[in-house]
Amino acid sequence: MWHFTPIHSWRAYVPLSDKGGPVAFVENLGISFTRSERDVVEGIMPITPEVHQPHGFLHGGATISFLESLASKGAENNTDFSKELPFGIDIHIRHRKSGKSGILHGSATLSHQEDGKQFWYCVAFDDDGDVISEGEILTKIVPLSRLEEKRREREVQKISKSSQ
Repeated sequence: MWHFTPIHSWRAYVPLSDKGGPVAFVENLGISFTRSERDVVEGIMPITPEVHQPHGFLHGGATISFLESLASKGAENNTDFSKELPFGIDIHIRHRKSGKSGILHGSATLSHQEDGKQFWYCVAFDDDGDVISEGEILTKIVPLSRLEEKRREREVQKISKSSQ
């Protein structure tokens, strides 16, 4: 796991244990990574009342968060944090079936890469192997230099607006 620590205008990454910091959202959902490689990430998430919608079924947003966490971990596995950062930029997930209990299993498999973008085929399924949700998540690896350039552009825009 990684944790941001501010250094000048950008952040350095230092390994963290599985507790605390930026992984808190993943932990709050109970997500565990069971396989983590450059081209495939697998994990599990318990289906509990904490991730149900008001009618007692697995919330679609929790499922999407689970799948995005898997794809994001895959993007991290392909990132040189000294030079770049990964971002999720697009999600297309279809819900096929609802769940009430058990374990949600999932995988994010790198379909292809182009122009710094990574296309991840993602699928979540229940204990019986039935597909709950599936689709594609797009991530992008952005150079730190580009992020710094965007930050400077925003500062110039702020100054320009305040002087008007």
